[in-house]
Amino acid sequence: MPMIRDRKQLFDAALQLTEADRLILANQLLETLPDDLPGLNSDDPQFMDELLRRSGDMEGSAAWEELRDELPAGQ
Repeated sequence: MPMIRDRKQLFDAALQLTEADRLILANQLLETLPDDLPGLNSDDPQFMDELLRRSGDMEGSAAWEELRDELPAGQ
């Protein structure tokens, strides 16, 4: 198995997983983070309001595939 040297390689490798395996991996990674990260408290009503606002505001949005292709190598 080749050694993964950076985050982009890891991300690209994770994209080869099935959708179910990506979901499991994402949950496992989230479980490694502390509960008290600033700005990431899903119990905060303002945080949830902002998520809902952003998810509903699709006008002028670009697809992830377009944005990903514009990222510098190694990001």
